[in-house]
Amino acid sequence: MPATPATPAIPASPARLDSVRIGLLSASDRAASGVYADLGIPALKDWLSRAVLNPVEWHDALVADEQAQISAALRRLVDDLQCDLVLTTGGTGPAPRDVTPEATLAVADRVMPGFGEQMRQISLAFVPTAILSRQVAVIRGRSLIINLPGQPKAIAETLQGLPAGADGRAAVPGIFAAVPYCVDLIGGPYIETDAALCRAFRPKSAQRLAPSSPADPAAGPPAAIKR
Repeated sequence: MPATPATPAIPASPARLDSVRIGLLSASDRAASGVYADLGIPALKDWLSRAVLNPVEWHDALVADEQAQISAALRRLVDDLQCDLVLTTGGTGPAPRDVTPEATLAVADRVMPGFGEQMRQISLAFVPTAILSRQVAVIRGRSLIINLPGQPKAIAETLQGLPAGADGRAAVPGIFAAVPYCVDLIGGPYIETDAALCRAFRPKSAQRLAPSSPADPAAGPPAAIKR
C-alpha cells in the first residue's frame, strides 16, 4: 500500500493565534501634566501593531516621573489587568527625576539583565551617551516588564535591531527577537511576529506548528510541537 504523502503545515490564521495582553506605560512629568502630547505610547503601539501577529488587548498608563506612581501603575498592569508583557518608555537616564528603573526593580521578582545590555549595545551605534541609559527588564509573576528609551526613533531601533551595514558592520538583533520565547518560559501566550520586521527566535523544541485544516480529511490530528 503506497504511503500517504505528508500534509504540509498551513500558516496560522488569526483565529488560531493566542490573545496577548500588552501594557504600555509612559513616564513623563510634562506629558502627564498636559504640557505636550505623549509620544512614547503611540510609538510603542505603532511598532508592536506591525510586529505582533496575535490579537492584542492594549492597556495604557501615562504617569509622572514619580517612583511610587510608576510602581503602582506597573502593579496594576500586571496584577489587576493580567498583562503578559509590559513595555515602559521614559525616565531611564541619570537625571534626578529619572526613576523608572528603580520603580521597575521595586516590583520585580527576578531581573533579566540581558535586555538592558542589548539595548545599550544597539544605541551605542548612534551615540556614545548610550552608556548613560539605565533600562532594566524584570519578571513579575507571569509578566515580562521592559524599560525602553523615551524617543520614538530609539524605541523602534532597540526593539527591531540594526541591519548589516554597507561598511561591513554586522547586524545587531533587536531585543524583541527574544521576547516571545521569554514569555513562553514564564507561562504566557505564544507570541508570533512578522518575520519581515522582527523574526522571533525559539529553539526548535519550543516552536509550534500551525494545526492542520479540519476541512482536510487526510490531515489527521493536529501537528505536535516540533522536536
